[in-house]
Amino acid sequence: MTWSNPACYGTNVADAFRQVGIYTARILKGAKPADLPVLQSTKFEFALNLQTARILGLDVPNAVQLLADEVIE
Repeated sequence: MTWSNPACYGTNVADAFRQVGIYTARILKGAKPADLPVLQSTKFEFALNLQTARILGLDVPNAVQLLADEVIE
């Protein structure tokens, strides 16, 4: 995630790597890549950078801060 943004929402990288491992295992066991389903991320992360928000003059409500997976003071 880019920490120069006041807020960032994106896929969970650890979950994406886990999905890559599952695909790799299926291919190594003989599955054809064209036969594998397309998987979309199911886990996402929401991060807030309060330092950047303050510099930009943004006020982030406490309710939004509580929703964030990670908050940088």
